[in-house]
Formats: sequence, C-alpha cells, structure tokens
Amino acid sequence: MEDFNLQEETLTKQYDSKLMKRLLKFAKPFKIQILGVVVIMFIVICLDLLRPYIIKTAIDDNINPPKANYIITKENTENSIKIKDQMYISESKNKKESNASLIYEGKNFYVVNGKVEENLQYKIDGNSLIQGNENYEIYKISKDDLKIIRKNDLSAVVNKGIAICIIAAIVFFLNYIQIYILEYTGQKIVYKIRDTVFRHIELLPLSFFDKNPVGKLVTRVTNDVETLNEMYTAVLVYLFKDFFLIVGILVAMFIMDVKLAFISIITVPIILLLIFIFNKYDRKIYRKVRGRLSKINSSLSENITGMKTVQAYGKEDKKYKEFDKINTSYLDASMEQIKLFAIIRPVMDLIYQLGLAILIGAGGKAVLGAEINIGVLYIFINYIQQFFQPIFDLSEKFDIMQSAMASAERIFMILDTKSNIENPENPINVTRFDGDIEFKNVWFAYNEEDWVLRDVSFKINKGETVAFVGATGAGKTSVISLISRLYDIQKGEILIDGKNIKHMKKEDLRKNLATVLQDVFLFTGNIKSNVRLNNEDITDKDIIKACEYVNASKFIEKLPQKYDSSVNERGTTFSQGERQLIAFARALAFNPPILVLDEATANIDTETESLIQDALNKLTKGRTTIVVAHRLSTIKNADNIIVMHKGKIREMGKHEELIKKDGLYSNLYKLQYETH
Repeated sequence: MEDFNLQEETLTKQYDSKLMKRLLKFAKPFKIQILGVVVIMFIVICLDLLRPYIIKTAIDDNINPPKANYIITKENTENSIKIKDQMYISESKNKKESNASLIYEGKNFYVVNGKVEENLQYKIDGNSLIQGNENYEIYKISKDDLKIIRKNDLSAVVNKGIAICIIAAIVFFLNYIQIYILEYTGQKIVYKIRDTVFRHIELLPLSFFDKNPVGKLVTRVTNDVETLNEMYTAVLVYLFKDFFLIVGILVAMFIMDVKLAFISIITVPIILLLIFIFNKYDRKIYRKVRGRLSKINSSLSENITGMKTVQAYGKEDKKYKEFDKINTSYLDASMEQIKLFAIIRPVMDLIYQLGLAILIGAGGKAVLGAEINIGVLYIFINYIQQFFQPIFDLSEKFDIMQSAMASAERIFMILDTKSNIENPENPINVTRFDGDIEFKNVWFAYNEEDWVLRDVSFKINKGETVAFVGATGAGKTSVISLISRLYDIQKGEILIDGKNIKHMKKEDLRKNLATVLQDVFLFTGNIKSNVRLNNEDITDKDIIKACEYVNASKFIEKLPQKYDSSVNERGTTFSQGERQLIAFARALAFNPPILVLDEATANIDTETESLIQDALNKLTKGRTTIVVAHRLSTIKNADNIIVMHKGKIREMGKHEELIKKDGLYSNLYKLQYETH
C-alpha cells in the first residue's frame, strides 16, 4: 500500500523554478488583473521620477537667480522696474539679448548692468561690482521691486508646486487602485489554493489521515497557504516595480551626468555582497525557526485535543514544561534571526550613508566648479534614495520568497499525494442497492502484508441484520470500512448486489450506505444542518419526521430553539446518547438501503439505551444492517452473528445456535453476563 506519511521537510533551495511554475498556474486566471497592476505600477514610477525633475527645474530655472535672463531697456512694461532715469530692467525670454544680471548679497538685492559669470567670484564696492577685469554698475532694489521683476519665476514655482500636488493626487489614486486589485487578486488566488488543497484532502483515503496528524494538515491549509498570499501580493508583482524603478533611475541619472551616476552607485556592489552574505546565514537560521515553529504547532494541537486526558490525570505541569521547552527553543532560534537583522541592516544603512556623503561631496564640488547646476545635485540625491529602497527590500523579499517556496513544497506534497482508491474509468451504473452483500476470499492489511483480514468470506442477504463480534483487533471494524471502500482490499472481492464495488463510483456506493459510529461526530452549526449534512433534498419536514421516528425529538423539543439550536464543535453540549440519536436521525433522513452500526450502543446509560434500542428497531426495518457490537445482548435477535478472531471467521449462526456450540461466542457471552 502506498505510503502517505508527510515527513517534515527541510528547505534546501531558496528558489525552485518547477514550484514557481506550478504556483503561477494559480495566478493564470487573473493575468489581466496582474497585467493591469504592472501597467499602473509603471505609470506610478514614471510619475514618481517626474516629481524630482520638476523640483530640479524649479530650482535651476526659477529659484536660483543667476539662471534668469534680464535686459535693461527704455521700455516700461508690466513686469519691469525703474532703476535710473528712463531706464528699466525686466526679465528677458531671449538669453542672447540679456545684458543685465540679478544678484543677492545677504539680505540685499542688486541689478547689475552687465552679465555676471555666475560661477566666478566677485566683490561689491559701493555702486560697483568687480569680477576679474570687469567693473559693472549696480543698482540696489527693494523686496517689492524683486517681486515684480521675478513675477514670472514666482508664477512658475507656484505652477510647478501645483503640478507636484496633482501628480501626488494621481499617484495616490493609482496606488489605491493598484493595492486594491493586487490584494483582491491575491485573496482570490489564495482562496483557490486553499479550496484546491481542502478538496484534495477530502478525496484522500483514510490511510492518509491514519499517518498524518491533524495539526500538520491544518497548518498546510492555513499558515502555508497564507504565506503564499504574501508572495503573490508582496513579491511577484513588486519585482516588476523594483525593476522599472531601478532601470528608470539609472537611465535618468546617466542621461543627466555620467560621472555623477557612477559615483552614485559606487557602494551598490558592497551592499549586494552584504545581502548575499546575510541571506546565506539567514537561510540556515530560517530553517531552524520553521522547524521549531512546526513543533510548537504539533504540540499545541496534540495537547489541546487531549486536554481532557491531561486534566483528568493531572499532567498539566508536565505538559507545560514540555511545551515551555519547545517554546524556548523557538525563541532562541528567533533571537538568532533578530540578532542577524540587528547587525546587517545598520551596516547597510551605514554604507548607504557613506555613499550619499560621497555623492554630496563630489556633486557639491561639481556645482562649485560650474560643471552642473544645483538642481542636478538635488535630483541625484533624491533618485539615489529611491534607488536604494528596493535594494534594501531585497532581503525581505528574499525571506518571503524562501518562506513561500517552503510552504509551496509542503502544499504540493499534499496535492501530489494520490489516492489509492480511485474511481474506475468506466464505472457501472448504480442507482439504489437492493442490499445483498458478499465477501469472497478477502485479504486486507493496513500496512503491507501485516494482514488484518485473512481469507474472509460471507454473504448477507437483502434486509438481514448481521452482527460481527470478537475481541479487540479481530477485524470487525475493518470489515465495515471495506464495504464503504474507505480502504481497498489487497486480495479477493467485495460484491453488493452481485457487483464488485471496485467497479462502482465511490460516490454512488457511499450514498447507498449510512454509518453510525460509537463516537458520533457533530459539526458546528445547528441540529438541522447536522441531520441534513448539506443535502438540500432533505427538507425541514423530513428532518423533524426522522427525529421523531428515532426518539430524538424527545430532547430536541425541550431545547429553547428546538431544531435550530446551536451545535458546538463535536457536539460537546449534548450527551453521548443524544448525539447518537441525532446520528440515527441523520441515517434515517438519508434513507439508505444499507445501514452500518459500529459500536453504536456502547457506553450509553440504561434509560437512553432503551430509546436507542427502540430507534434501532425502527431504523433497521427493511434495510440490510451490519452491526459491530461489544454488548452481545443487543444482537440476540440478529439474523446472523459472525464471530471474528485474529482476522478470520471462526463461527457463524444465530445467538441460540452459537451458545449451544460452546465456542468463542459462548465464551464471550459467559464473560459478559454469567460472571456478573
């Protein structure tokens, strides 16, 4: 038989292309949305790069006075000011015609009758400005005059400020749309993955659940799937954004100034080397953290599930110490990771600041040497801040990707687990069974050839009630599990109405069977939903009728909300007998031709047992019924009793016949009743 055990995996790769291809298949139905997000991101990046450029033009063209062009004429215009008799100065649109300059000296403002070289030193001596061999006449002007002459500059600065605000508003709106679409798409993808995993788990055979703890499977469907959500929403699409941003900034910087561009990225190789070293050590610590977190989840699941036993035997302190030890080991591993982060990020910031200092030094020198304008230095400083952000985020994205690969590996391990109980390619048509059941030379083992049933053969006729008895481990419960094809036999045949059950669809087979177990499982909801089990063909009237028929209505009618009364997980608010009666009502509501009762009357109080016995008599009428029971008094009236021992049939017959044989059944009966 196939081994379904999911071993705890250790991540060996930080990236797996095969896993990524499989993950991207889940995103394929949303390719239009993802493409839309990428386009929006591209527009947002262009706008983000445009804002510093607008500020740069405002600095160089409008704020920095020497950049403006001025002309002294005899013409008085709206934007001109009088500087001497019949002479006016105004801003010139034609650089070649400009014959004057505007300079600031502390809090004083001067008009220079001549073109001052903006990057060469000068001095003011009375009404003259001396620069090299040139001596220019100067005129002091007031703040009000300055506002008039620089009216166009002021208007341009205001307009550019408005443009920046408009761009910011557009970026805000686009970011809102982008984040909404991205998160919506991510949730849809995760919903689909979670749905697919749970659906696949539902179709796996019981042997899978025999070997895999519930806590591990719950972690797969919840934590691991949610980790993939982070990958879809925080990594995959944002890789495009980071790529566009880095390329856009590099292109812009190299277009403006090649030398300064190289100086700006001089520290990038050092930071990338640090990220590589960090990820190498972080990967080792990360595996340790994930492994110890898995142990915490398993410990929690086991202890909470078994809390009744823990408290009954007073083992709270012992279990607490065990959990505390596991929890401490997880804390230690987490602290290792925190210490690594505490070292690497400040070092990266230090190197970045060093690079920024080099840029300011080199750029400042270039500004003073008239090689570049001050606005160019500003835009380089702004761009370099944007440039390093995705590089800093690289380690975080790597961590998410690494986590996603580990989660994907675990999820696909479940999805790749194939059921060994498959429907046939060409199933026979099955409607409603008559109820004849036959085992022909059946051999069955849960593990390889550790046989639980050995060459078992028997026949149950339509409408008969047949009981299986025997010591624990005799194979009784295995028989009823095989009839439902919860497990498949290795040898022999199981026939219903003369047809091999392996030739039928599992769904057709199981809808003709109803099983009532000793430990009845009730789902969270209400009484109606637990009887109906999502079968909308079963009406409220059918539910009430079934509950009345099996005596369940006696306690249901006393409840405040009657059939709409809430049911907690596993039905803990009901007694075992009440849960059993609800299970009988469930079986009756589905009206199956074959009824299976596995220890259905065990551990029930005397009063409830009489109700259950009456319900059983009604429930088994006209149905083929298979009963597994320890209480031999409940099967005295069975049409046939099959005695199992060590996987083989030892005796068959009615109660009186088997008592007279003085064999295994007789001994079991005497042990139960004659010793009391």
